[in-house]
Amino acid sequence: MKMLSQEQIDSLVRQLSGVVRDEPMSKHTNFRIGGPARLYFVANDADHLVGAVRNARDAGIPWFVFGGGSNLLVSDEGYEGLVIQSALRGLKVDGAGVTCESGVITALAARKAAEAGLTGFEWAVGIPGTIGGALYGNAGCFGGEMKDVVETVDAYRVVDDARVTYANAECGFGYRESRFKREPHVILSCTLRLATGDTAAARRCMDEIIAMRKSKQPLEQSSAGCVFKNFEFADESQLDILRRSVDVPGAMLKNRRISAGWLVDQVGMLGKTMGGIQVSDRHGNFVVNTGGGRAQDVISLMSLVKMKVRDELGILLEDEVQLVGF
Repeated sequence: MKMLSQEQIDSLVRQLSGVVRDEPMSKHTNFRIGGPARLYFVANDADHLVGAVRNARDAGIPWFVFGGGSNLLVSDEGYEGLVIQSALRGLKVDGAGVTCESGVITALAARKAAEAGLTGFEWAVGIPGTIGGALYGNAGCFGGEMKDVVETVDAYRVVDDARVTYANAECGFGYRESRFKREPHVILSCTLRLATGDTAAARRCMDEIIAMRKSKQPLEQSSAGCVFKNFEFADESQLDILRRSVDVPGAMLKNRRISAGWLVDQVGMLGKTMGGIQVSDRHGNFVVNTGGGRAQDVISLMSLVKMKVRDELGILLEDEVQLVGF
């Protein structure tokens, strides 16, 4: 990235109180990897968040907004611009609606909903990170996705400097997709529409999900969660090479979605290491930092895995982890 000028840096520091210089992003990502953000700012409310973006834009400074850092890989060289952390933590339950600001921890929102006797969001207790990131990537697990529960999303649309409210149908949700990935927006908050139900049953469901995650995922190690998207296919002819090599589980065929972790397992990459980075030996879609790992090690290992899956099974995996500063 192009180096910021001292004039740009001084201008932003004057306008944005609380900016920190050269903040190590390894302190803010679950991977525990990442060089310094040239400028770093924590926004505690929507006005500060929007104002920070406007100030950076007006100074010609690249900017990036993140929440919990759970699905983030930052370059070893860092980010030559302004990194803004959304620390908007407001959460309100009103009847069957739950309004969450973008910095609310997703699992906390799931628990608060259950405590209020609301159901339909229990699956989200298994989602790391914040509501903003979950909306951005239409996060999902254990049979649920954000698109199933979102009523509206409030955002700042950068292209015309406007605060907007989108209904669910306007959010462009798809598998790990949304319009917020395709168009410059800053997510501010959302309202979830849930159903009334049994609090005790909701808690039992969440306990089961947590136990399942602990048994199948390397939660005790530093990672960015699933690094690849599962492979969706429209026609089984897309699986010709795969089916020559292995028997595809019937459930995957029925759902028209092949597990990325299962594919990685099929090509023998569980436990593969590169530098301080390893493909988890417990779950093929988790890449973990075993200590001292670098972003370049992650990129190299992911590239090797994708090449193996492509060459042996005829499927090109797509990244789910978000790359910053590359």
